[in-house]
Amino acid sequence: MKHKGRFGTFGGFYVPEVLIPALEEIEAAFDRYSTDPRFISELDDLYRNYAGRPTPLYHARRFSQQVGFQVYIKREDLLHGGAHKVNNTLGQGLLAQYMGKTKLIAETGAGQHGLATAMIGALFGMETKIFMGVTDVRRQNVNVHKMRLCGAEVVSVSGGTGTLKDAINDALRYWTAHVQDTFYLFGTAGGPHPYPTIVKHFQKPIGVEARAQCLSQFGRLPDVVTACVGGGSNAIGIFSGFVNDPQVRIVGVEGGGKGLATGQHCATLTVGTVGVLHGAQTYILQDENGQIHETECISAGLDYPGVGPEHAWLKDTGRVEYLCVEDEAVLDAFEWFTRTEGILPALESSHALAWVMRQKGKLSPDTVVLVNLSGRGDKDIGIVEEHRPLKEMPA
Repeated sequence: MKHKGRFGTFGGFYVPEVLIPALEEIEAAFDRYSTDPRFISELDDLYRNYAGRPTPLYHARRFSQQVGFQVYIKREDLLHGGAHKVNNTLGQGLLAQYMGKTKLIAETGAGQHGLATAMIGALFGMETKIFMGVTDVRRQNVNVHKMRLCGAEVVSVSGGTGTLKDAINDALRYWTAHVQDTFYLFGTAGGPHPYPTIVKHFQKPIGVEARAQCLSQFGRLPDVVTACVGGGSNAIGIFSGFVNDPQVRIVGVEGGGKGLATGQHCATLTVGTVGVLHGAQTYILQDENGQIHETECISAGLDYPGVGPEHAWLKDTGRVEYLCVEDEAVLDAFEWFTRTEGILPALESSHALAWVMRQKGKLSPDTVVLVNLSGRGDKDIGIVEEHRPLKEMPA
């Protein structure tokens, strides 16, 4: 354990001794290159011409009419690969290249981080291995096929519940034996230091852009900013642009699954307790003996029993409100947003939209709510159809 990378009491460095030199090497490289003009220029060019930044800020007029106040959408779904994940994989992939690494590994849940890593592996000509739980391989098979098309090897992890937690476990075990030539491209704002800081840095363009776009398009900051929270990378990206503005209410929305009373959820910040998971102290879902609870959520990307340590700190300081919505409300939001705007939101992002729908009648018509649409829902069509056959959708 190392007293670095702390957010209050959260975060830190709880890893096997063999990984400490590798993490220190990454930290030193990040400190060096994140302020290097050549690195910054090359990454900015990739953000603009490969990923498609800046992403638009869109006024969802018909959806706003449905809920009774003004809803603006930060369109991260329009990025190459279909989600915000490419912001981080470009940054970390370029860092790995500058460090002289030749191989990438990554974990993935919904497959978006795995796909984004596979794309960057192809872009930089690096051998790429993606660890993915067998449950997620089944429910996100389209993304698995895309990863393989990019040349990545997809390792199906059958331990535990076969979801994101188990993929991270196997990726860390593999990295322990291959630290010399392999860079672990961690996907969320969690894990051991320096990953929460690195991921936030490469996702900050979401918040920087959104803040400037709000001031430009409607002349003030939004009243509310909201995003879904699993590990928390998309949320920390957009929250970072507004966290120092006390007049802006910030809301993170977790996966309530089938309901808190059933125990089948992934509402870590809502009902979790402090513990250590995947190298960091944070809120986790655990029993009285410290054993990790199984989680369940309609959204593979939120199906995780932990959360990034900065989110834990933001919860404890009271700066950000964290709550959860259940699967049925998420499906309702997916359907209504698609029907009113012609935009298919990822089921992850639909959690934030579900919370917005619940504010109908509670907010004044001139209230501005900014939602981070972290990804598009093409990958989720099979899941939605399984739970809500098309004939059951509202006309």
